[in-house]
Amino acid sequence: MSVELLVLPYTAVSFSVLARFIFMYLLYSKKSTNIYSLTFCGLSIVSSSIWIPYGILQNDIPIIVRSGVEILLLSISGVYILRNRCVQERSTRLTPASSLAPNNTRPTESLAIL
Repeated sequence: MSVELLVLPYTAVSFSVLARFIFMYLLYSKKSTNIYSLTFCGLSIVSSSIWIPYGILQNDIPIIVRSGVEILLLSISGVYILRNRCVQERSTRLTPASSLAPNNTRPTESLAIL
């Protein structure tokens, strides 16, 4: 295989890995607990897991590298989402209902201000 032809798959691998890092940054900056992001991670891990044996059978190193890195990064993202969901659930369970009222005022005090 010529050097020019090798540039294409490794460029595609680079863009794929870059996209996963952007996804991870967005998850981190938004403290995501989105079930759709978690579903995306799971489906992508399954997809990449299927591509690895194909890459091995075809002796295609770029596919193996991309899929392996993607599984690693998506696993980290999935664990991060699950962690955020657990923290969010735990904090809502520990928050008393009375502290959810605005300014912790009783309804009669709010009317007295009007």
